[in-house]
Order: sequence, then C-alpha cells, then structure tokens
Amino acid sequence: MKRILIIEDDPEIIKLLELHLTDINYQTTKAMEGALGLRLALENDYDLILLDLTLPVLDGIDVCKKLRANKNTPVIMLTAKSEEIDRVLGLEIGADDYMIKPFSIRELLARIKAVLRRTNEIQPKPQDISMISAEGLSIDIDKRKVVIGDYKIELSPKEFELLVLMASNPGRNYTRTELLNIIWGYNFEGYEHTVNSHINRLRAKIESDMANPNYILTTWGVGYKFNEEIIA
Repeated sequence: MKRILIIEDDPEIIKLLELHLTDINYQTTKAMEGALGLRLALENDYDLILLDLTLPVLDGIDVCKKLRANKNTPVIMLTAKSEEIDRVLGLEIGADDYMIKPFSIRELLARIKAVLRRTNEIQPKPQDISMISAEGLSIDIDKRKVVIGDYKIELSPKEFELLVLMASNPGRNYTRTELLNIIWGYNFEGYEHTVNSHINRLRAKIESDMANPNYILTTWGVGYKFNEEIIA
C-alpha cells in the first residue's frame, strides 16, 4: 500500500484528498502546518508528499528545501498562486510536479500515479541496463543507489532520473527542452532553466570540480551530455 503525506492547512481539501486517496487504497497521513509536516516527512518513509505552498509556521518552499537536503521523497506542490515564479521556484527547489488550486481531483490522482510510476520505472532503461560504472561513479538503477568511491550519494528523484538517462546514453547530446519532456513531462514547456538548476545540484553532488566537470558535460549551444570517454 502506498503511503501519502498530505501537508495542507485547508480541512476541506484534506477531507477531499483523504476520501479519494483511501478509495484507491492509498494510506494517508495529514499535517496542517509546515513544521509538523516536515518532521513527519523526515521521521517516516512516505511514497509521495502532497505539499501546500502557503502554510502556517513553515511555508511549503522552506519545507521542500529542508526535505530535499535530507530525503528524496517525491513531492507534488499544491498552490493557489498562479504566477509563473511560484511554479518555477517549486520545481527548482526539487518538487516533482505541481497543481494549481482549484484543481481537478481526477487530474491530481493521475499526476500522483504518474510521479509514482516515474519514480519506480526510470525511463529510458536501454537494453535492460541495471548497473552503470564510470571512473569511480557507480549507479545501481534497480536499487536507486549512486556511489562515488566508498561514499553513497543522496540524489533527489529528478536528479537520479537525469543522471540515469544521460549515463545510459553516454555522448548523446540532450537539449534542455528534451530533458524537460523526458524527465518532467508535457506540462513544463518554457521552464528550461529548471533543468539548469537540477544539473547544477547534481554536479555539486557528484563532481569534484564544478568548474571542470568530469561526468556531466555542457555542450555549448545545445545542452548537456554524459562523458562517453569515462564509461567502463
């Protein structure tokens, strides 16, 4: 049974979400303010978090930032704000998707299932590759584990998907738009800078020298590629 944490301060929305999520056999936990929601998220293992942007005590942006510094649980942000900056900020700090209130419960359930599916089934996975090695970097796709030397690297779901995609196809140039379409899906046109933010965070975790990356290379005027010369 999938476990969903709902961090939301509107009791009517919580009631609606609990009703429909339990109806499809998901187990729900609720928190009506940000600090409690963050504590629950850090102390327990959930399959997905529904996170309101505007919360008492600690807002959704701060909750997501603190969560991403410690755990990789998928996050869908719920926001009543329609300004582009809020959506972009949510994606750039590590949210996997967002929904603007008022939202269709049917569409939200579809988004939840899509995020859970992408989390469990990284795409693409060419030739059924399960392990990738490249000059000290090891990626276990099935276990979602990344190791450099003797150190395990904690990646967010989107960082992991980006790394697997490019490392599975070394030397293949990906534009920012292509990465958005493959990793984030059809709803994110125009947010190419979100890719830059995720690539920068990924590099900060796996590269020893951000100024001279060894794994993920920038193809000027195009986008990014994984260094094909270091694949084992």
